[in-house]
Amino acid sequence: QVQLVESGGGLVQAGGSLRLSCAASGRTFSTYAMAWFRQAPGKEREFVARIWWRSGGTLYADSVKGRFTISRGNAKNTAYLQMNSLKPEDTAVYYCAADERGVSRYEYDYWGQGTQVTVSS
Repeated sequence: QVQLVESGGGLVQAGGSLRLSCAASGRTFSTYAMAWFRQAPGKEREFVARIWWRSGGTLYADSVKGRFTISRGNAKNTAYLQMNSLKPEDTAVYYCAADERGVSRYEYDYWGQGTQVTVSS
């Protein structure tokens, strides 16, 4: 069994920064890609960013492009999301997801429980 655990969320003022971390534990798996999603109250979960493990290639939602950076950690199956110039509309629960099979960038095999990010105006 694989567990993903997010950390680093919190309360920050608009214009501030936060760095989210995602660490996998349990069964060892080969990561094809990892991603971050978020879900604001009353809204559907939305894609934020994805990183392909072997190439390091990245993909971002337009809403965060230029402000957020996804990266791989040195530890196996660890990912980060550096969030700068935060806006109140970035307030959401942020989820980490891991793609082991590499079938589609819309499909993920493992999900974390989420970490709350709140941006005050």
